[in-house]
Amino acid sequence: MTTRETASLQISVDRRGFLKLLGGGLLVCLSPSSALAQESGRGFRGHELPNDVSAWIHIGADGRVKVFTGKVEVGQNIRTSLAQAVAEELRVPFESITMVMGDTDLVPWDMGTFGSRTTPTMSPQLRNMAVAARELLVEAAAKRWNIDPSKLTASAGKITTPDGQKFITYGNLTRGEDLVKSAPGDPPLTPATEWKIAGTPVPKANGHDFVTGKHQFPSDIVRPGMAFGAVLRPEGYNAKLDSIETTAAEKLPGVKVIRDGDFTGVVAEDAFTAHQAVEAIKAKWTMPSQPSNQGLFDYLKANPDGESKPDHQSGSVADAYSSGDVKLESRYTTEYIAHTPLEPRAAVAEWNDGKLTVWTGTQRPFGVHEELMQTFKLSPKQVRVIQPDMGSGYGGKHTGEAAIEAARLARAAGKPVKVVWTREEEFTCAYFRPAGLVEIKSAARKDGTLVSWEFHNYNSGPAGIETPYETPNQLIQFHPSKSPLRQGSYRGLAATFNHFARESQIDEMAHALHMDPVAFRLKNISNPRLRAVVRAAAEKFEWDSAKSSPERGFGLSCGTDKGGFVATCAEIAVNPSTKNVKVQRAVQAWECGAIVNPDGLRNQVQGALVQGIGGALFERILFSNGRIENPHLSKYRVPRFSDTPQIDIILLDRKDLPSAGAGETGIVGIAPAIGNAIFAATGTRLRHMPLTPEDNVVKS
Repeated sequence: MTTRETASLQISVDRRGFLKLLGGGLLVCLSPSSALAQESGRGFRGHELPNDVSAWIHIGADGRVKVFTGKVEVGQNIRTSLAQAVAEELRVPFESITMVMGDTDLVPWDMGTFGSRTTPTMSPQLRNMAVAARELLVEAAAKRWNIDPSKLTASAGKITTPDGQKFITYGNLTRGEDLVKSAPGDPPLTPATEWKIAGTPVPKANGHDFVTGKHQFPSDIVRPGMAFGAVLRPEGYNAKLDSIETTAAEKLPGVKVIRDGDFTGVVAEDAFTAHQAVEAIKAKWTMPSQPSNQGLFDYLKANPDGESKPDHQSGSVADAYSSGDVKLESRYTTEYIAHTPLEPRAAVAEWNDGKLTVWTGTQRPFGVHEELMQTFKLSPKQVRVIQPDMGSGYGGKHTGEAAIEAARLARAAGKPVKVVWTREEEFTCAYFRPAGLVEIKSAARKDGTLVSWEFHNYNSGPAGIETPYETPNQLIQFHPSKSPLRQGSYRGLAATFNHFARESQIDEMAHALHMDPVAFRLKNISNPRLRAVVRAAAEKFEWDSAKSSPERGFGLSCGTDKGGFVATCAEIAVNPSTKNVKVQRAVQAWECGAIVNPDGLRNQVQGALVQGIGGALFERILFSNGRIENPHLSKYRVPRFSDTPQIDIILLDRKDLPSAGAGETGIVGIAPAIGNAIFAATGTRLRHMPLTPEDNVVKS
């Protein structure tokens, strides 16, 4: 038995919940560990993750190792870091690992790839399985040679005797069969101080395929006899279809118009014709009156969506605020912004003997699997979702719209159908990072000690909402609001805006107290990890010698979220005539425990910083009465190469601490650092994101 596609072991569950073998082979069972419990966590909904190692790791007769995970590669390089973790514990060369990811027919159920959870949850889970497999292999070799297992060494994919005279490869031990044996959970893992493969800058797995163009992204998938689909979109949010005329579209060569309730789409021999056909459809819509950018933040505060409770409360903020020597009350706002992934949503759907297979770019293959099951009333075995490594998501590809659209069209057309969203569809049909309003009241003593902190977030979200500053009296609260636009996950969630508001307020408090912003922060921070990144960033940036002027400003921010600690310094130049801002230099210190792949981590942190410049200076969705007014990149400014500053990333490797995820938190520091630098240069405190004048949104 060598492939998951062609064979599987028969297993049953005994009264203790252990899996028992009914056929041949070797099965390793692990009791659920704390990492496993975290991985199931929110949204588990009764899914039981397999405890047998064969569900996660397979060693072929040739010694090649397949590792199975529901996590997906979206550009964050977890294909590499997870393979490093397994190679480390299994004691095999990195090159022998093949990661099988995001195929719902082959991998264990997974909640999804988001929230910076892969490294702190999936990595320990796979490491546990790898250790169990390695120990089983050692035991098998010891039994064969009649020797104490503790005397044997596992290294480079083989077991060796103490004198080095005998060895046997993993492949010769398994002969390609699955590993079967009961084992305790939470086996001892290799300390980070002893890592040989993990902790090193291993180049990107399959990197050659991406560089040469060999890799197929979801939008590249081609199936035999495949047609192309496009979908009729409403004129705006909450639009109601009054009438539709499809005659002109149906006259186009090779076009089939498909109606399915409120859904209207077309299928054609090529994508260009499909989109021509949609444009030929005459549809009339009724649009209700809806909110616009103007008045948005008052609307969010005045329209709650359910009850809100304090996220954190201690002491009495009212009494402490009234008795403070320095007081500050401020209001901060941020606009909706789009994900603008490199690759728009794409899906290819194929029906075959009642089974639906979809290739699509998604961060939640099993979530899309469930959406397809519900939409088409299918059983789990009748749906397969395959996620080829896709061209980024940033939290924007949690849902399966393109997959459902392709499946509907393919079922009606009787052939495979590909649907690739246009850039305009990405702007008008996908969800956005939420807009938000934050109101803060803070107070401090003359010596710089914070005494009161009251923080209210409307709509944006609770991520990163708690303050890292020691303040005895706190009231921190998130207030859900009714959103006029579709909103959802975005890299870092609300932590970016919450950090912007908090770090802007902290910076202004420091200036009001006539204290250095770094000294003020360190006075009120007790967490040694956060203090360490602040000191590291300030030292590298040469903060003590950074003197602002009307045309040049220097700013700093810090924060923590999802187990990562970050401090960011920014140097900006201000054009004296246009008042436009350009980030000249950025220094970011980062600490997330033991580093698995320093090059991959550095790329993630740098990429997050550059992306954060977009939300800080350019990006915002313009909308009026339910219609998006800037649904093209010509009107929606994202960071360009010319916007990229000189960047220094400082990585603090804490081998004494567990590894945390690093995909998101690196984005939270740049906006407040820029805002604080603008204030240092101009004396003007900008409290709205994006920070630059409105005409900079569309400026070339």
